[in-house]
Amino acid sequence: MRLSFFKNTLLLVKLGFNNLKNGDSCLPKSAYSIKIYFPILYLIFLSCGSGNKDKNASKIEESVIHDSVDIDNFIRVPITGADQPLSYLPLLKGKKVGIVANQTSLVREISPKITDKNGIHIVDFLVSNEADISKVFAPEHGFRGKADAGETVKDGVDIKTGLPIISLYGKNKKPTQQQLDGIEVMIFDIQDVGVRFYTYIATLHHVMEACTEAGIPLIILDRPNPNGHYIDGPMMEEELSGFLGMHPVPLVHGMTIGEYAQMINGQGWLADDMKCEIKIIKCKNYTHKTPYSLPVRPSPNLPNDVAINLYPSLGLLEGTNLNAGRGTEMQFQIIGSPFLPEEFYQFSYTPQPNFGAKYPKHNGIACNGLDLRKTPRMSRVDLNWIIEAYLNHEKKEKFFNTANFTAHAGTAELQRQIEQGYTFKEIRKTWLRDLQAYDKMRQKYLLYK
Repeated sequence: MRLSFFKNTLLLVKLGFNNLKNGDSCLPKSAYSIKIYFPILYLIFLSCGSGNKDKNASKIEESVIHDSVDIDNFIRVPITGADQPLSYLPLLKGKKVGIVANQTSLVREISPKITDKNGIHIVDFLVSNEADISKVFAPEHGFRGKADAGETVKDGVDIKTGLPIISLYGKNKKPTQQQLDGIEVMIFDIQDVGVRFYTYIATLHHVMEACTEAGIPLIILDRPNPNGHYIDGPMMEEELSGFLGMHPVPLVHGMTIGEYAQMINGQGWLADDMKCEIKIIKCKNYTHKTPYSLPVRPSPNLPNDVAINLYPSLGLLEGTNLNAGRGTEMQFQIIGSPFLPEEFYQFSYTPQPNFGAKYPKHNGIACNGLDLRKTPRMSRVDLNWIIEAYLNHEKKEKFFNTANFTAHAGTAELQRQIEQGYTFKEIRKTWLRDLQAYDKMRQKYLLYK
């Protein structure tokens, strides 16, 4: 009985100590903590209240000892900036608030009232906490994340809250001063995936610039980068910069949104070398080596962790004749084309219009390709799939959509290298000097190891 009591008590102390190390009270403040502490307190109660040492008690004790590892890991799961409302709610008090948000802007595990496993949308959470939300600004794919890639997103009104929604995609990529009128503080809470041509970092740039011009401070609720464990790919050439790449960074930039905002400021990338006043609510329990599984799709065609991890490599296919799974439920996990030989590409599928792809490439036409869903977690860009597809393609003159491919690659050199028969190893060597210089530059902006 005493042994059981002390083991369970030591486990509770360990939990409290871990919280103290993270800057938190050892007392359970939320549903997140209660779910952990209550079973342990109950077991301590059982061990104190009974002197019988039967087989069932032994099994319970053994289970607690083994489960302590899982509990410790559970405590150390990444905590987003949005999940720390005590750090940002006081900054909003008495102010008119604007917010840049989409379907990824979730607050999780901070209240017993949150019954959805994915959490509550931050706009709903702020409204319920009497924050004076004035306007919502939405990036590509819209506020609820249902628009196709490249589809025009119109202004509107959120049905749930009645708040006006202003689209930051299409002709209006940067908030106008009229749209910012009356806003005293802006929040940016968007989940990025760490890829240069994923347009949320371009939206971040425009929002920072607009807020600076209007004298509005920007609060960034940081989130882990699921591809933050590496940097890779060709650098963006300045003369080719656009919404798919506004800054001289590699294809995989290895930064969180908060870190990237610091880099935009520090490198003087805003117009006229302006500096945006930013306040970053950092993630807890996160390093760049920490795996992170997104609770919801960051965009319609990135349905799961595998797709997100393959996206840096397969996103380049957008500028080719290859279909990257759009029009299926395996987006960015398969590749195919009617012009690939069945002899070498034995996986077959037929793209059809669906959520996120109203007009998929090769709509209604059988494609021969590859199923990449069992690919191990990647830590670099892999061009082998695209190089081999080009070599095997029956209509090489139609393989590249040059303008689109160059916009995604950030350089015209990559298409030329593939067409001239360079191997992936040879291509990657041409990236290394720029990658080393970028990695050295970005170090001073990193918030996490």
